[in-house]
Amino acid sequence: MPVHDLSIQLYTLRENIAEDLASTLQRVAEIGFTQVEPYNFVARVDEYAEELTKNKLSAPTAHAPLLASDYDEVFTAANKLGISTVIDPFIPAEHWQDEQSIKATAEKLNAAARRGAEYGIKVGYHNHDWEISNEIHSTTALEYFASLLDPEVVLEVDTYWAAVGGVDVVDLLESLAPRVVALHVKDGPQSKNNKEQVAVGSGSMPVDRILAASQGMLHVVELDDFAGDIFDAVAQSYSYLLAEGQ
Repeated sequence: MPVHDLSIQLYTLRENIAEDLASTLQRVAEIGFTQVEPYNFVARVDEYAEELTKNKLSAPTAHAPLLASDYDEVFTAANKLGISTVIDPFIPAEHWQDEQSIKATAEKLNAAARRGAEYGIKVGYHNHDWEISNEIHSTTALEYFASLLDPEVVLEVDTYWAAVGGVDVVDLLESLAPRVVALHVKDGPQSKNNKEQVAVGSGSMPVDRILAASQGMLHVVELDDFAGDIFDAVAQSYSYLLAEGQ
Protein backbone atom coordinates (compact mmCIF):
# COMPACT_ATOMS: atom_id res chain seq x y z
CA MET A 1 0.00 0.00 0.00
CA PRO A 2 1.41 3.44 -0.85
CA VAL A 3 2.27 5.57 2.14
CA HIS A 4 -0.09 8.32 0.94
CA ASP A 5 -3.02 5.95 1.61
CA LEU A 6 -1.97 5.56 5.26
CA SER A 7 -2.69 7.68 8.32
CA ILE A 8 -3.00 7.20 12.07
CA GLN A 9 -5.76 8.32 14.41
CA LEU A 10 -3.89 10.17 17.13
CA TYR A 11 -6.39 9.06 19.77
CA THR A 12 -4.32 5.86 19.68
CA LEU A 13 -1.50 7.87 21.29
CA ARG A 14 -3.63 10.07 23.53
CA GLU A 15 -1.62 9.41 26.70
CA ASN A 16 1.61 10.32 24.96
CA ILE A 17 0.05 13.40 23.38
CA ALA A 18 -1.20 14.57 26.77
CA GLU A 19 2.38 14.43 28.04
CA ASP A 20 4.28 15.72 24.99
CA LEU A 21 2.71 16.38 21.59
CA ALA A 22 6.02 17.30 19.97
CA SER A 23 7.87 14.08 20.79
CA THR A 24 4.81 11.97 19.97
CA LEU A 25 4.48 13.40 16.46
CA GLN A 26 8.21 13.05 15.98
CA ARG A 27 7.97 9.32 16.74
CA VAL A 28 4.98 8.95 14.39
CA ALA A 29 7.02 10.53 11.60
CA GLU A 30 10.03 8.35 12.41
CA ILE A 31 7.87 5.24 12.01
CA GLY A 32 7.14 6.44 8.48
CA PHE A 33 3.71 8.04 8.58
CA THR A 34 3.30 11.19 6.52
CA GLN A 35 -0.34 11.75 7.54
CA VAL A 36 -2.18 11.83 10.84
CA GLU A 37 -5.78 12.18 11.99
CA PRO A 38 -5.96 14.54 15.01
CA TYR A 39 -8.84 14.51 17.49
CA ASN A 40 -10.25 17.41 19.50
CA PHE A 41 -7.61 19.61 17.94
CA VAL A 42 -9.18 23.03 18.48
CA ALA A 43 -7.71 23.72 21.92
CA ARG A 44 -4.15 22.97 20.74
CA VAL A 45 -4.39 24.24 17.17
CA ASP A 46 -1.29 26.46 17.30
CA GLU A 47 0.83 23.68 18.78
CA TYR A 48 -0.46 21.21 16.21
CA ALA A 49 0.28 23.64 13.39
CA GLU A 50 3.88 24.03 14.54
CA GLU A 51 4.55 20.33 15.13
CA LEU A 52 2.86 19.06 11.98
CA THR A 53 5.02 21.40 9.92
CA LYS A 54 8.17 20.52 11.84
CA ASN A 55 7.63 16.79 11.27
CA LYS A 56 6.44 17.13 7.66
CA LEU A 57 3.07 15.63 8.53
CA SER A 58 -0.28 16.52 7.00
CA ALA A 59 -3.77 15.98 8.40
CA PRO A 60 -6.28 15.38 5.60
CA THR A 61 -8.90 14.21 8.10
CA ALA A 62 -9.60 14.92 11.75
CA HIS A 63 -12.11 14.10 14.45
CA ALA A 64 -14.12 16.72 16.32
CA PRO A 65 -17.44 16.48 18.19
CA LEU A 66 -19.13 18.62 15.56
CA LEU A 67 -22.68 18.27 16.81
CA ALA A 68 -21.63 19.43 20.26
CA SER A 69 -19.27 22.21 19.17
CA ASP A 70 -19.18 25.65 17.64
CA TYR A 71 -18.97 24.96 13.91
CA ASP A 72 -17.06 28.11 13.10
CA GLU A 73 -14.43 27.47 15.77
CA VAL A 74 -13.87 23.91 14.53
CA PHE A 75 -13.70 24.81 10.85
CA THR A 76 -11.44 27.81 11.45
CA ALA A 77 -8.99 25.58 13.32
CA ALA A 78 -9.28 22.90 10.64
CA ASN A 79 -8.35 25.41 7.95
CA LYS A 80 -5.31 26.46 9.93
CA LEU A 81 -4.13 22.82 9.99
CA GLY A 82 -4.96 22.08 6.35
CA ILE A 83 -7.65 19.59 7.33
CA SER A 84 -10.06 19.01 4.45
CA THR A 85 -12.53 16.62 6.15
CA VAL A 86 -13.83 16.91 9.71
CA ILE A 87 -15.47 13.77 11.06
CA ASP A 88 -17.80 13.52 14.04
CA PRO A 89 -16.44 10.47 15.89
CA PHE A 90 -19.12 9.59 18.40
CA ILE A 91 -22.86 9.93 18.82
CA PRO A 92 -24.09 7.78 21.75
CA ALA A 93 -26.00 4.55 21.27
CA GLU A 94 -29.30 5.96 22.49
CA HIS A 95 -29.48 8.14 19.39
CA TRP A 96 -29.50 5.09 17.09
CA GLN A 97 -32.47 3.20 18.47
CA ASP A 98 -35.32 4.64 16.41
CA GLU A 99 -36.09 6.31 13.11
CA GLN A 100 -36.90 9.72 14.57
CA SER A 101 -33.62 10.00 16.49
CA ILE A 102 -31.57 8.98 13.45
CA LYS A 103 -33.36 11.51 11.26
CA ALA A 104 -32.60 14.24 13.82
CA THR A 105 -28.90 13.33 13.80
CA ALA A 106 -28.80 13.29 10.00
CA GLU A 107 -30.38 16.74 9.86
CA LYS A 108 -27.76 18.10 12.26
CA LEU A 109 -24.88 16.59 10.30
CA ASN A 110 -26.30 17.93 7.03
CA ALA A 111 -26.44 21.39 8.63
CA ALA A 112 -22.82 21.03 9.75
CA ALA A 113 -21.84 20.04 6.22
CA ARG A 114 -23.49 23.12 4.76
CA ARG A 115 -21.53 25.31 7.16
CA GLY A 116 -18.34 23.37 6.48
CA ALA A 117 -18.75 23.96 2.75
CA GLU A 118 -18.44 27.69 3.42
CA TYR A 119 -14.92 26.96 4.68
CA GLY A 120 -14.10 24.51 1.89
CA ILE A 121 -14.31 21.61 4.34
CA LYS A 122 -16.23 18.34 4.04
CA VAL A 123 -18.03 16.76 6.98
CA GLY A 124 -18.32 13.08 7.84
CA TYR A 125 -19.28 10.53 10.47
CA HIS A 126 -17.39 7.62 12.08
CA ASN A 127 -19.28 4.61 13.43
CA HIS A 128 -19.01 2.36 16.45
CA ASP A 129 -20.77 -0.98 16.85
CA TRP A 130 -24.23 0.25 17.85
CA GLU A 131 -24.92 1.94 14.51
CA ILE A 132 -24.47 -1.53 13.02
CA SER A 133 -26.17 -3.79 15.56
CA ASN A 134 -29.30 -1.62 15.68
CA GLU A 135 -31.60 -2.05 12.70
CA ILE A 136 -34.18 0.22 11.07
CA HIS A 137 -36.42 -1.21 8.36
CA SER A 138 -34.35 -4.40 8.15
CA THR A 139 -31.09 -2.56 7.51
CA THR A 140 -28.37 -1.30 9.81
CA ALA A 141 -28.97 2.03 11.47
CA LEU A 142 -25.81 3.30 9.73
CA GLU A 143 -27.14 2.42 6.28
CA TYR A 144 -30.47 4.03 7.08
CA PHE A 145 -28.60 7.09 8.36
CA ALA A 146 -26.57 7.24 5.15
CA SER A 147 -29.77 7.30 3.10
CA LEU A 148 -30.76 10.53 4.87
CA LEU A 149 -27.48 12.38 4.38
CA ASP A 150 -26.85 15.02 1.77
CA PRO A 151 -24.60 13.77 -1.05
CA GLU A 152 -21.67 15.87 0.18
CA VAL A 153 -21.52 14.15 3.60
CA VAL A 154 -18.96 11.35 3.78
CA LEU A 155 -18.40 8.34 6.01
CA GLU A 156 -15.36 6.90 7.71
CA VAL A 157 -16.12 3.25 8.44
CA ASP A 158 -14.51 1.79 11.53
CA THR A 159 -14.01 -1.71 10.19
CA TYR A 160 -13.42 -3.28 13.61
CA TRP A 161 -16.56 -1.92 15.22
CA ALA A 162 -18.55 -2.79 12.11
CA ALA A 163 -17.46 -6.40 12.53
CA VAL A 164 -18.26 -6.31 16.25
CA GLY A 165 -21.69 -4.97 15.27
CA GLY A 166 -22.32 -8.16 13.32
CA VAL A 167 -21.86 -7.45 9.61
CA ASP A 168 -19.49 -8.52 6.88
CA VAL A 169 -17.32 -5.43 6.52
CA VAL A 170 -16.79 -5.81 2.78
CA ASP A 171 -20.54 -6.09 2.19
CA LEU A 172 -21.06 -2.95 4.26
CA LEU A 173 -18.46 -1.03 2.27
CA GLU A 174 -20.16 -2.04 -0.97
CA SER A 175 -23.53 -0.96 0.40
CA LEU A 176 -22.26 2.45 1.49
CA ALA A 177 -20.14 3.21 -1.58
CA PRO A 178 -19.21 5.77 -2.81
CA ARG A 179 -19.84 7.72 0.40
CA VAL A 180 -17.00 5.98 2.27
CA VAL A 181 -13.73 7.89 1.84
CA ALA A 182 -11.74 6.56 4.80
CA LEU A 183 -11.50 3.52 7.05
CA HIS A 184 -10.30 2.90 10.54
CA VAL A 185 -8.19 -0.23 10.23
CA LYS A 186 -7.69 -2.12 13.46
CA ASP A 187 -7.38 -5.72 14.55
CA GLY A 188 -8.13 -8.05 17.42
CA PRO A 189 -10.58 -10.79 18.44
CA GLN A 190 -13.64 -8.69 17.46
CA SER A 191 -14.64 -8.16 21.08
CA LYS A 192 -15.74 -5.10 23.00
CA ASN A 193 -12.69 -5.30 25.24
CA ASN A 194 -10.42 -2.57 23.89
CA LYS A 195 -7.38 -3.99 25.69
CA GLU A 196 -7.64 -7.07 23.44
CA GLN A 197 -6.94 -5.06 20.30
CA VAL A 198 -3.64 -5.86 18.58
CA ALA A 199 -1.41 -4.63 15.77
CA VAL A 200 -3.04 -4.73 12.35
CA GLY A 201 -2.44 -8.09 10.70
CA SER A 202 -2.06 -10.07 13.92
CA GLY A 203 -5.72 -10.52 14.91
CA SER A 204 -8.83 -12.15 13.48
CA MET A 205 -10.06 -9.32 11.27
CA PRO A 206 -10.20 -10.08 7.50
CA VAL A 207 -7.76 -7.26 6.82
CA ASP A 208 -6.66 -8.50 3.40
CA ARG A 209 -10.27 -8.67 2.13
CA ILE A 210 -10.99 -5.23 3.51
CA LEU A 211 -7.91 -3.73 1.88
CA ALA A 212 -8.77 -5.30 -1.47
CA ALA A 213 -12.24 -3.75 -1.29
CA SER A 214 -11.01 -0.28 -0.30
CA GLN A 215 -8.28 0.65 -2.74
CA GLY A 216 -7.81 4.39 -3.04
CA MET A 217 -9.39 5.12 0.33
CA LEU A 218 -7.51 6.58 3.28
CA HIS A 219 -6.58 3.78 5.69
CA VAL A 220 -6.29 5.11 9.23
CA VAL A 221 -4.58 2.92 11.82
CA GLU A 222 -6.22 3.00 15.23
CA LEU A 223 -6.06 1.09 18.48
CA ASP A 224 -8.64 2.14 21.05
CA ASP A 225 -6.35 0.60 23.64
CA PHE A 226 -3.53 -1.93 23.87
CA ALA A 227 -2.07 -4.10 26.59
CA GLY A 228 1.56 -3.63 25.51
CA ASP A 229 3.79 -0.87 24.16
CA ILE A 230 1.52 1.21 21.95
CA PHE A 231 4.32 2.42 19.68
CA ASP A 232 5.30 -1.18 18.96
CA ALA A 233 1.72 -1.92 17.85
CA VAL A 234 1.63 1.24 15.72
CA ALA A 235 4.95 0.41 14.04
CA GLN A 236 3.86 -3.18 13.36
CA SER A 237 0.58 -1.96 11.90
CA TYR A 238 2.38 0.49 9.64
CA SER A 239 4.83 -2.13 8.39
CA TYR A 240 2.06 -4.64 7.70
CA LEU A 241 -0.11 -2.20 5.76
CA LEU A 242 2.81 -0.72 3.83
CA ALA A 243 3.80 -4.21 2.69
CA GLU A 244 0.28 -5.07 1.50
CA GLY A 245 -0.12 -4.65 -2.27
CA GLN A 246 3.57 -4.07 -2.87
